[in-house]
Amino acid sequence: MKEIVDKLINSKKTISTMESCTGGAVASSITDIEGASEILKFSAVTYSNEFKIKFGVNKDIIDKYTVYSMETAKEMSSSIVKFTNSNYGVGITGQINRKDKNNETNEDNIIYISIYDKDSNKYYNSQITAINDTRKKNKELIIKEVEKILKNILMR
Repeated sequence: MKEIVDKLINSKKTISTMESCTGGAVASSITDIEGASEILKFSAVTYSNEFKIKFGVNKDIIDKYTVYSMETAKEMSSSIVKFTNSNYGVGITGQINRKDKNNETNEDNIIYISIYDKDSNKYYNSQITAINDTRKKNKELIIKEVEKILKNILMR
């Protein structure tokens, strides 16, 4: 994450996150790097649909596609950019080795990641499958995927 934070600092760009299943792990990995306060504007952990909606996620998207969908991840990434006026927004939703009885879906263990680039009005999306291991190891897997996407965006 250091390379990403340094690149954001040098380009005077900012980032914000809206995370669900990762519980703020991406934001935490950013704040582990010195200088992160220059680029991380805001981070929200929105486990509930209620707070996703309060932060700007369209309820109709959740109702139509479920909270565990790429469409919702995209809404999360763009909503957090609108809320914070950051250059980049990270949205993450999914289930990690646990069926959510409050949000029924056919797909278990799928994590949806969307990074929204406000300056180019473009989404960078990825879908990964949770591994049959601890939540901590799954969060590390998700962080690596977010790092890979951000490097592809920032290092071009």
